[in-house]
Amino acid sequence: MRINVVGSGYVGTTLAASLADLGHEVTAIDIDEAVVAALNDGRAPIHEPGLDELVAEHAGGRLRATTSYDDVPAADVTFLAIQTPSREDGSIDTGALRAAAETTGEALAGGDDRHLVVVKSTVAPPSLPGVADALATGLGEPLAGDGADRVAFGANPEFLREGTAVSDFREPDKLVFGTDVDWADELLDDVFAPLLAEHDAPVVRTDPATAMTIKYANNAFLAAKVSLINDIGNACKAFGVDTYEVAEAIGLDDRIGERFLRSGLGWGGSCFPKDISALISSAEGEGYSPPMLRAAVEVNDGQPARLVAMLADHVDLDGARIAVLGLAFKPGTDDVRNSRAIPVIEALRERGATVVAYDPVATENMRERFPDLEYADSAADALDGADGAAVVTDWDEFAALDSEFDAMADPVVVDGRRVIERREGITYEGLTW
Repeated sequence: MRINVVGSGYVGTTLAASLADLGHEVTAIDIDEAVVAALNDGRAPIHEPGLDELVAEHAGGRLRATTSYDDVPAADVTFLAIQTPSREDGSIDTGALRAAAETTGEALAGGDDRHLVVVKSTVAPPSLPGVADALATGLGEPLAGDGADRVAFGANPEFLREGTAVSDFREPDKLVFGTDVDWADELLDDVFAPLLAEHDAPVVRTDPATAMTIKYANNAFLAAKVSLINDIGNACKAFGVDTYEVAEAIGLDDRIGERFLRSGLGWGGSCFPKDISALISSAEGEGYSPPMLRAAVEVNDGQPARLVAMLADHVDLDGARIAVLGLAFKPGTDDVRNSRAIPVIEALRERGATVVAYDPVATENMRERFPDLEYADSAADALDGADGAAVVTDWDEFAALDSEFDAMADPVVVDGRRVIERREGITYEGLTW
């Protein structure tokens, strides 16, 4: 099939390269000329394990990139993978997505062949009709299901985790197809047929609004599960009980499961914070305030302050030099959006500490947020002469640290991810254990 992917961020680039790997002819469309040039040169514009190899393999062949929408009509399907950032009130900004939808419609105007436009971006259900309207406005005619039968609108939410996005695409827990017309559903079947031939995942077939609600509900459950184990973990810490031992036992209950029971600093990134805020905002817009979702956010927001308070129990932070190990919101990615390192750094600086930070891949992205921060070239350099250390991201290399702590003035480590081994010569605190 011939497929367009509009937007070349984390989702769009992974989708485009993975669809090309399935055998489709894929055109990635992006307004950023540098991103387009990188893709055509065989380089992924983001750090994601396995993605560089896919882009390098298919660039110039089944994968090409452009800033133009001219070739949109020649394809069978167009996926819209445009970011939908949060506004200050928690609602999502669909302006860029609506603009892309309208431009896609304009490109399809006057054509004869059937075409399916699929929203891959995460869009709150009340905002979804606005995206469809933008597509219809550009098209200059009704969409299929509204008195027409040529251009259809659908939703196919993603469930990719940064750091494992390529493998998540190849081995999905489920696929969700949100369409209102039969032939649109059949086109999505064709798109994912090569994947389903190798990995027999369940396919959920529903309408676009329900498809997006499934995405939000999915992330809400996971975020709430992390916040619940952190709430329990904070209590366990007060009891002198190891939360991880407790979590290992309760995870054996098949009603609970072991996944997402790693207590610590909490969740960040581009999905959970934005999606939970959008779900709360959308529900409140319909007259319902969800108390459990608000509680999940409250617990999550409190974890960084608890880590800094633990450091302050052992180190006078005013004038102290503190190493912050890990800047990405999770290992395997260079994404610092809503990273727990941000509130940790801010709280340390508010207390008068000098922060030296290190991350294997995310330093340049964090430098945009904190240009005046001191950044180390290695964990050892960050620890050298430090009065304390905060472990924020559970990179594997941090688990191998040992003698490097001896270079600290008086080794004090507060571990937010249970990655450092407790040993003699270190004052060690686990955030929830």
